[in-house]
Amino acid sequence: MRAIRFLRILHTAGRYRLDELLPIRAGALARLFFGAGYAWAPRTRPRGERLRLALESLGPVFVKFGQLLSVRPDLIAEDVATELAKLQDSVAPFPWTEVAAGLDRAYGRPHAGMFRSIDPVPVASASVAQVHFAVLTDGREAAVKVLRPGIHEIIAQDVALLYVLADLVGRSSDGRRLRPREVVAEFERTLGDELDLLREAANASQLRRNFADARLLIVPEVYWDWCTREVMVMERIDGIPVNAVGRLREANLDIPKLARDGVEIFFTQVFRDGFFHADMHPGNIFVARDGRYCGVDFGIMGTLSDADKGYLATNFLAFFHRDYHRVAVAHVEAGWVPADTRVDEFEGAIRSVCETIFDKPLKEIYFGRLLVRLFEVSRRFRMDVQPQLVLLQKTLLQVEGLGRQLDPNLDLRASAQPILERWAGEQLGIRGLLRSLREEAPLWARTLPQLPRLVHRMLSDAQGHRIELELARLAAAQQRQTRVLAAIAVVLGALAVGLLLY
Repeated sequence: MRAIRFLRILHTAGRYRLDELLPIRAGALARLFFGAGYAWAPRTRPRGERLRLALESLGPVFVKFGQLLSVRPDLIAEDVATELAKLQDSVAPFPWTEVAAGLDRAYGRPHAGMFRSIDPVPVASASVAQVHFAVLTDGREAAVKVLRPGIHEIIAQDVALLYVLADLVGRSSDGRRLRPREVVAEFERTLGDELDLLREAANASQLRRNFADARLLIVPEVYWDWCTREVMVMERIDGIPVNAVGRLREANLDIPKLARDGVEIFFTQVFRDGFFHADMHPGNIFVARDGRYCGVDFGIMGTLSDADKGYLATNFLAFFHRDYHRVAVAHVEAGWVPADTRVDEFEGAIRSVCETIFDKPLKEIYFGRLLVRLFEVSRRFRMDVQPQLVLLQKTLLQVEGLGRQLDPNLDLRASAQPILERWAGEQLGIRGLLRSLREEAPLWARTLPQLPRLVHRMLSDAQGHRIELELARLAAAQQRQTRVLAAIAVVLGALAVGLLLY
């Protein structure tokens, strides 16, 4: 089955003449492999459209890859990025008959009784599900998200193929350092979460609580009575797509402020909550008429441990202060590079990469080149890929791409540094210590009165343990003495018998 899927991928690449997007040698090998197959696949469409159609035909895993590329016009050609942007919410929809059947199956009864009305024309169609506007029986306007039919089987096949490719990559020393199987496992886990719409609804509720003041971010309310594993129903929002800059200007919205607010929302999710929206392409981010962001599609959420947040904050702040020594030390302390790494050499390598982009506006920073150089540094110092941070790295690319589209003059450092310093002061400084003491106070209040009894028990247990050891030692000595006396008795008995016989 995997071989068939792999051949289909190769066939699709040939069908849409994607050889021109490959390096010269790889393209030549592809043409040699397909041979005459290219004769019936003329380049009658633009390359971006051909790539988009190929990714759509290969299914949701490849569509998600195209979504990531679409927000990186600095990494790929503009015509390709523009075409791939259609993958964000304009994937070919599945027919209404299948939607209706899915709703009936999910509710266990005709869906007509669940809604006052539902629009059969989808408002958005993505790789995993599509969305229809509806009116609930109580008159509330809602958005209804329905999974694509057969999506579990399709993704299972593609993930199995990714594991095969990961094993091939992992055979080299560089490949093992990248930990491809762990990365694919993380991708598989997030996709599995995305296919459970009850989990997505819970994610939305959590994020809504985290931003309860709705000062910067509006998260729609979930209508739980209408939600199942295959269907999610939530409040309908009215907003402008974040990448529709012309419409945002027509609405007299402050574009530079929007860019700064986006940075604050992202860093707040990561460092305050350790729970962040990890699929921030333009199809999922809108702007309300009053300038607040609106988020949808909470199937892929990232989480960070307190240790990861601390190390990341240390790295960001050290970078903002050009303290590359602290960056190097933080990597060693986190175990991201081997313990025997020479900190001074690692510090110099980091400086050589980061100094070139310091204090430049976003439009002058080419993150594609930066990532290539960082990869070279990581390979030199045997830096392991951290699978738990892969989602964060992907989201950083998306946030940077959105920021570039909104305000190319955005000063990322000036926007992010105050947020990080405030968080560090709350979590890592005196205020953080006081907060931890307050949080632990109930535990200490329960534990302190028990300390005398616990100490007495510990001492008693220790004394009892010593007595048991002493008794065991005496018993062993007694056994040895018994064996010696028995041996002496045997010898004496033998001598006595000998004397009698003599």
